[in-house]
Amino acid sequence: MIDKLIEYDRELFLYLNNLGTANWDHFWLIITDKLTFIPLYAILLYLLYKKYGLKSLLIFVIVVALMITFTDQVTNMFKRGFARPRPCRAEGVMEYARFVAERCGLYGFFSGHSSNSMAAAVFAGLMLKPYYKKLIYILVLWSLVVAYSRIYVGVHYPLDIVCGLVFGVLAGLIFYKLGKYLIKKYVNLN
Repeated sequence: MIDKLIEYDRELFLYLNNLGTANWDHFWLIITDKLTFIPLYAILLYLLYKKYGLKSLLIFVIVVALMITFTDQVTNMFKRGFARPRPCRAEGVMEYARFVAERCGLYGFFSGHSSNSMAAAVFAGLMLKPYYKKLIYILVLWSLVVAYSRIYVGVHYPLDIVCGLVFGVLAGLIFYKLGKYLIKKYVNLN
């Protein structure tokens, strides 16, 4: 059963990855770059500050730093534990894939980009939902685009992406609850 799932994962990766063209490579390299979305994070922090105040913003910054550290460390633990080579390093896959990324790490299960972007989307989307009802949908869509970029550039299988996204949702929910608790406990919003 697992072998069949892995084979389907490889086939789906090769199909999706080979949809790419040289005309779009630069665009997807920009999307997959972690620094690209610093302006988005700055806007989200500004919106959190605007709606919750400076004291709350300091709590949010600490909670988000903890959340990203948590998702990164758990992702790395899974990568080392499963030791599944990335498609750009896997025999029988790398010969047929379009490798567009600037570098390729050793192991890929599961995607840190997917887990981090989804955790940030869920956390910020839920914190700001009382004020911006549809923002969470935009942020989730952004996270899905970032996740797909990892397939496009050749460094993650679809299963790496899906598991990263699911973990990101869970992490986002956990840290959203933590953020709400800390705001309630330490900040008077009345």
